[in-house]
Amino acid sequence: MTSVISSPARTIRIGSRKSQLALVQTYWVREQLQTRFPQINFEVHTMSTQGDKILDVALAKIGDKGLFTKELELGMLNHDIDFAVHSLKDLPTNLPPGLTLAVITERENPADALVVHEKYKDQQIETLPAGAVIGTSSLRRLAQLRHKFPHFTFKDVRGNLNTRLAKLDAGEYDALILAAAGLQRLGMGDRIHQIIPPEISLHAVGQGALGIECRADDEEMITMLKAIEHSETRDRCLAERAFLRVLEGGCQVPIGVNTEINGDTLTLTGIVASVDGQKLVKDSVTGAAEDAEKLGADLAQLLREQGANEILAEIFTEIQRVSSSIG
Repeated sequence: MTSVISSPARTIRIGSRKSQLALVQTYWVREQLQTRFPQINFEVHTMSTQGDKILDVALAKIGDKGLFTKELELGMLNHDIDFAVHSLKDLPTNLPPGLTLAVITERENPADALVVHEKYKDQQIETLPAGAVIGTSSLRRLAQLRHKFPHFTFKDVRGNLNTRLAKLDAGEYDALILAAAGLQRLGMGDRIHQIIPPEISLHAVGQGALGIECRADDEEMITMLKAIEHSETRDRCLAERAFLRVLEGGCQVPIGVNTEINGDTLTLTGIVASVDGQKLVKDSVTGAAEDAEKLGADLAQLLREQGANEILAEIFTEIQRVSSSIG
């Protein structure tokens, strides 16, 4: 055991966003660690991030890759907190100097979920009528759904999960597309009407998994955190994050993934789509799970050769234009 683990006097400060989902996730991590290291005192410290404060502008229009992480990362670098718990899909693939992604915990279902208004309880996404108003704040979901269902009307939706569901139930939307994992973690799994199959919408990089970030030189902390790592989830997510990193895409670009592990073999599928759904490139790679990051990079190169760079360049240009107009 390291000195951190064996020292009962040490209080470890965990950083978290203030949202309901973030706190549920953070207290789950705290519970896992407290069970394994009962001699250590774990305290949760909450912070508001930029993404929590700006609720009246679509995420894609803000154009910042660290919307939900920067304040927490500053807290770690200033030694105000010892590590931070993130929804891995919100954590940029390139971290600030001095910080590292220490561990990735076991993943919940990473798929997207359809949640419908009561009047459409007998429908699936494939049978919703033309003009149905679908709420989503994700360019990734928007691009893929526009590609499959150009007859729907899409409308941005922000706010916490309860706020979004209230807007749906009030009739502002006919359906919402949300992360299945978030609904399940908040005890709202009964609101999931349909799990969206990957043939319709590939999920976000890291969706459903938690990433724990800490100072890169804190070896004792990293050793302790490894106790709750999930190796299969780690390999799947490292492949996904390498794919995203090589494409230089943030969480607000239409890049989707799907990963499967069978034994020691990992299969990664990736997609890059234009926001209007008109252009779309998709491919898969298979190889050894221990080479997860190489597989991700290889898939990114495959999609680049098929036109992904041109699609992303158009998206980044538009995001920069809109961001400057609201700044």
